[in-house]
Amino acid sequence: MSSPTAVGAPAPKQRQPRGIYLLFGVEMWERFSFYGMRAILVLFAADATRGGLGWSQAAASRLMSVYALAAYSLPVLGGWLADRFLGTHRAMVIGAFIIAGGHFMLAVPTVPTFFLGLAMVAFGTGLFKVNASTMVGQLYAPGDSRRDAGFTIFYMGVNAGSFFGQIICAQLAESPRFGWHWGFGAAGVGMLLGLALYLPLRPKYLAGIGDAPNRAIAATVAPVGAPLTRDERDRLTALLVMFAFTIIFWMAYEQASTSLNFFAQDHTRRTFGGLVIAAGTFQSINPIVIVLAAPLFAALWRALARRGREPSTPTKMGAGLVLVALGYVVMVLAAQRADRGVLVSPLWLVAVYTFHSFGELCLSPIGLSLVTKLSPTKMVARVMGVWFFATAVGEFLAGQFAALTDRIARGEVFHLFGGQADFFFVLVVFPIAVAIPLFALTPWLRRRMHGLDV
Repeated sequence: MSSPTAVGAPAPKQRQPRGIYLLFGVEMWERFSFYGMRAILVLFAADATRGGLGWSQAAASRLMSVYALAAYSLPVLGGWLADRFLGTHRAMVIGAFIIAGGHFMLAVPTVPTFFLGLAMVAFGTGLFKVNASTMVGQLYAPGDSRRDAGFTIFYMGVNAGSFFGQIICAQLAESPRFGWHWGFGAAGVGMLLGLALYLPLRPKYLAGIGDAPNRAIAATVAPVGAPLTRDERDRLTALLVMFAFTIIFWMAYEQASTSLNFFAQDHTRRTFGGLVIAAGTFQSINPIVIVLAAPLFAALWRALARRGREPSTPTKMGAGLVLVALGYVVMVLAAQRADRGVLVSPLWLVAVYTFHSFGELCLSPIGLSLVTKLSPTKMVARVMGVWFFATAVGEFLAGQFAALTDRIARGEVFHLFGGQADFFFVLVVFPIAVAIPLFALTPWLRRRMHGLDV
């Protein structure tokens, strides 16, 4: 029997389950591979001088949109397989092996292996991504106050892997000594390192987590065919409405891999003291800002909560949309300078990615946590898949919109500032136009969460 805490003594700090740190590690290496490859994909497709595909930038952007649509929509299938048959652990491991194989296919310098590799990475991501996130939620009982902090730790793994992957893979790929396929191969090595970490340690730190399909777990509480309760239907409705609003956020945010990547390559000063910084490396600004700023945002939410003023999840998501729009205000100014024919300072992109990272912190980690809170147990992986499907639609729209960069810059669609500034101005307007109705709907959404937006 434990002794009571002395009057006036601080409550003991709650420790996180040790499994969260193992999931941090495997997610870090998977994101190393995913974002490392993503940093160079459109640049490889548009390269005509060093063994790339030689496509136009518009065609390369459309390739990214189709690949991203597949990678982020297949989690719906991955979640269904985990819920019904495999369990989250097996689905995640199978996905990891397929991802590694896909990256090694990309490392073979032929066109057929390139497309086979992309397809494998997309399918493997569909199995891995949704189930890694769901396993984090499975570490916590309903109502466990450690859940949000656990997802923040997990999200730090996402960004640590992204940071190193985008530097290492981009520098190898854009180096005259190595080349594109070294970058793709390095991504595959990263995924294998994640498996080498996870598989030996999993029996000790995650024993039993994710073994049984979620449908079987739910059957211990209610019959498999039992209909959803009214509260469950209301919560799912709230989730789906918020998912719809995130689409425009991701459409704007995911310009990082296309239009902002090409802006770094063509319009940004990248030579410093004889050292050439790879264009894809600029995408690593985002994860380092996330890692540095995440504790500050967590402290802000805690401070506001103590005063009873912490924003609701829909309000935080609306703030994320506003912040991504502010990043493109900076980009409009940078594009106006670049349109005069000069290479602009890299500090413009640093500012843009910083605003976007702040926006991401208001939307993505709390969204992952909210999915595990509001979803019925028997379908939590599938609902997580739908969260990623909303990202998929945003990613697809991002690439399709990026393909319009030159047409908008030439004034063929409309003319306001002229040049690329008009393209980036659209990305100011869209997120603001979506944030306003999200703020207005917040009370309605909170009522349908029935007290679980905590």
